[in-house]
Amino acid sequence: MSGYVLYGAEVSYFSGKARAYLRWRGADFEERIATREVYRDVILPKVGWPVIPVMEMPDGEVVQDTADIIAAVEAATPDGPRAMPEGPVQRVVSLLMELYADEWLVLPAMHYRWNYNEDWAYGEFGRISAPDAPPPEQYAIGRKNGERFKGAVAMLGVSEENIPGVEAAYEAFLKDMTEHLRHHAYLLGDRPSLGDFAFNGPLYAHLLRDPESGRIMERLAPKVAAYVRRVQAGEPGNGDLLADNGIPKTLEPILSRQMSEQMPMLVKTAALFGEWAKTVKAGADVPRGFGMVEFMTGGFDGDCAARSFPLWRLQAVTDEIDAMPAEAKTRLAELLDRVGGTPLMEFRLPARLVRKDYRLKLA
Repeated sequence: MSGYVLYGAEVSYFSGKARAYLRWRGADFEERIATREVYRDVILPKVGWPVIPVMEMPDGEVVQDTADIIAAVEAATPDGPRAMPEGPVQRVVSLLMELYADEWLVLPAMHYRWNYNEDWAYGEFGRISAPDAPPPEQYAIGRKNGERFKGAVAMLGVSEENIPGVEAAYEAFLKDMTEHLRHHAYLLGDRPSLGDFAFNGPLYAHLLRDPESGRIMERLAPKVAAYVRRVQAGEPGNGDLLADNGIPKTLEPILSRQMSEQMPMLVKTAALFGEWAKTVKAGADVPRGFGMVEFMTGGFDGDCAARSFPLWRLQAVTDEIDAMPAEAKTRLAELLDRVGGTPLMEFRLPARLVRKDYRLKLA
């Protein structure tokens, strides 16, 4: 493998996910910091909107989403272990963990960054954008760039009223992950897989690397901090995934929280998406959101944007369920019943999504 170029940044949520995977895969890649010039000369002309990470393949093809980056490298390198497990139940759980990491752990990740690490984050954004500028200018640039991300905190649903719930849910997650890591080195056994790379996005780039939230993780969950560092370093692990398509019992508390907190929000979002889909034709660009929906986390209520991209991740889960053989479907149904996720066996989006030209569209 040679010739991959990853445009990203250490401070970037999804760069952490892609980088961890590429290191684990042994990919010959170069990471280039997404400076102002990179956005101007590479990302905007090729992708059409400002986003990282973006990866350039050896043949010049540009891949933007982290799931697509992983899939592209897996397809180009048929030898070696796969990020996506072969077992159908493990595949579904991997996609559920990706959905949780990418689209739900963003709540604590953004809360702790912008409510605990704001000034530090502005400095980081400035150093990335203008590495040769003096610190005061970097900070000014970083503040201008960072305020856009800070503004997303409220849209994600974090408010003064429910911050105790966001923090309680995150601390419960750290406790559950700590217990899991007492029995297993990684999510599905003794080597990393897709869910581990997905978890590394929020857990490394925001919650460990940012100073104040990093101190919180080190204090409350040193085993989790050590796990995050292992995954980010690309360590291969010392074994394999659980045999016989197994799912650790210690993951069930995390899955239970996903089913009780994230899934109701996704169901409400899907209903709004379905109403929107009735008004447009196939091929229409899907908006980033469909209004606001109520949700709950850590025992506290809130309102968040009904974002479309989590539905794309959810559709990958249900597509995998549909592709399962009958015996595996029975095993998955038993697992979902234990974690309060039985409705997922039958739930499907009201209309299908596709991704084309780096954007979601109605199929």
